[in-house]
This record gives sequence, structure tokens and C-alpha cells, in this order.
Amino acid sequence: MARDPLIPSIEQRLRGLIEVSRRNLKEHGFTGVERARPTVTLTREFGCEGYPVAEKLQGLLEKRSGVPWVVMDRALLDAVARDHNLSEKILRELGTKNRFIDDMISTFSPRWKSDKDYYRLLCRQIVALAQQGNVILVGRGAAILAQEIGNCYHFRIVAPMSFKVRSCAARGEMPEDRAQDLIREKQRRRDDFLKDFLGRDIADPTLYHLVFNNARFSADRIAALMADVVLPLPGDHPVA
Repeated sequence: MARDPLIPSIEQRLRGLIEVSRRNLKEHGFTGVERARPTVTLTREFGCEGYPVAEKLQGLLEKRSGVPWVVMDRALLDAVARDHNLSEKILRELGTKNRFIDDMISTFSPRWKSDKDYYRLLCRQIVALAQQGNVILVGRGAAILAQEIGNCYHFRIVAPMSFKVRSCAARGEMPEDRAQDLIREKQRRRDDFLKDFLGRDIADPTLYHLVFNNARFSADRIAALMADVVLPLPGDHPVA
């Protein structure tokens, strides 16, 4: 599929991630797991508008909180994981307790000690970022990995196949029949991997605070509703 021109470059977003981690270290120091700054996990069925929602949500949360937020999607997590020095630097600046992370994630699956070292590194990054807060984690099983971290809000975006096919075909510049085959294959591979490694179904609605139908709500509306849950405006009634 063609690269989505709406998603900023990896280099640009890496600079943003580094700046957020430096700011957190400067302002808050090594705080471990006790800080209560919120984190959002966002999962979506393949073909839904995951990154556009995350980007709009980032802007709303930054405006309401007055501090930077960072969007961590697959491409950015992969870029950090590939650069060992950068990965260690970010984890170090987050002040994370690595033993806590390993102990926590090891409860998910006996295969944690297996040969899936690359995903293991991603899991450590995801949990560390979720603990620290001011981050929107897109995909990669974050809703399962951060399920028991108290500062996290979990959301999922779904849609009918017809919506996903039209969206995927338009963004990827491909025929609709090819888009449908791609959606089914990618979704199956995603779901099977996470169920195998983390032992839970990422589509389980009980994992989430809210589930949105992308065919009925625009990216703007979904982001606004999420922001109202995470950081309600004065006078609003927060969702428990």
C-alpha cells in the first residue's frame, strides 16, 4: 500500500518523541509507575482511520493539558526498536523500572521467553511509555499490554467491511477487490499474532472504555469524544 501522505515523516516524529521524553525527565524526573498523567491506547480494524484520529486527539489533549503529547504508531515504535541506542536512551529518560516491565509482561504468555525478541522489545517500550503518560499508543497490542495500568484509557475503532474497503482502496490507490483481500489478510495476521503471544483477543470489547463505528463518526468527532473521556472540560461529567 502506498505511504499515507497525511502521516508526518518518521524523522519529524522521532524529534517530537525525543523532545517529549526530555521534557518529562526535566520536569518530573525518574518517577517510576506512580505518576497519574493519562495515556491513551487506540486500536482499530484494518482500514479504519487510526492515525488521523490519533493526530486530531493529540492536538485536543495538548490544548487541554498545556503539555506536549506524542503519537506512537507502528512505524515510530519500529524506528525506535531498530535503533538500540535511541531505544535505550528513551527508556532511560522515561525513568522506567525495567524489572517491573519484564515481570508484568511475562504474565501474558509462556512464549515470552521465546524467540520473539523483537516484539518483546516493543512491548517493553509500550509499557514504559504507557506508565509515563502523555502518549497515544496506536496498535501493537497496547490495549492488552497496558490493561492493568491505571492511568490508561483504551479505545477501539471498527467499521463495516464496505467502509474499510472504500477507505483502503482510496488511500492505497488499488481496486476494491484487492483492498478487501488485503484487509482480511492483514486483520487475520494481526489478530492471530496478538492472541498467540499475549493470550487475548484484541477485538474483545471488554478491553475498552469506548468502541467507535468509523462509518457513523468522523475522525474529528471520534477524537473529540475520546478527549472528553480522557481530559473533560470544566463543567463536563467525566466518564468513569
